[in-house]
Amino acid sequence: MRVLIVEDDRALATSIADALAEAGMLAEVCADGREAEALGWSEDYDAAVLDLGLPGQDGLTVLRRWREQGRHFPVLILTARHRWSDKLAGFEAGADDYLTKPFLQDEVVVRLRALHRRAQGQAGTVLAAGPLAFDTHANRFSLHGGPLALTAQEHRILAYLMRRQGALVSRSEIAEHVYARDLDPDSNTLDVLIGRIRRKLGVALIHTERGLGYRLSHEPDPLEDGA
Repeated sequence: MRVLIVEDDRALATSIADALAEAGMLAEVCADGREAEALGWSEDYDAAVLDLGLPGQDGLTVLRRWREQGRHFPVLILTARHRWSDKLAGFEAGADDYLTKPFLQDEVVVRLRALHRRAQGQAGTVLAAGPLAFDTHANRFSLHGGPLALTAQEHRILAYLMRRQGALVSRSEIAEHVYARDLDPDSNTLDVLIGRIRRKLGVALIHTERGLGYRLSHEPDPLEDGA
């Protein structure tokens, strides 16, 4: 899950990013409203955490312009403004949830996961593919009922594929949700990571479509090329 944090308080932004990273999310930080608007338009985020009082351009304007541009990823507003009129303005601008400061970092994590499940049309918190299960609330994988040990990058890749189960996912899509935007992974890195995940699974769940990408499915893939 790739999340944009738009917050000009550097210490607060860092603490939120650390909490999200610990929860298995890929967090990117921006401190300026105009830059945030551009990032929300040009990058592929699963959700955003948005402060209202920002330099360059206020958060409500950023949010309105995202929505006007057809960007509909879930947005959680974080602000020190407690009045109902401020909350109403946020929801009318297109916010999906609203959290006032001070708050617990764990609550940000829980609310983002709930927003993401809702955006993906997932009614429950556990996704399953054959013997593999992913508890999206606890951010934990299990295989044949037992825990599955994964590195942080392996976890992010498999979580993204599970959330897109059955769909063909390109290499560039996976890279965008595993690496920060300023990193350019080696062309073989994803192949190595996918190979490691496959060995840990021990079952044919991740299928390769040469030149196109990967598909996670419990059903055999007739286009599987054996890679």
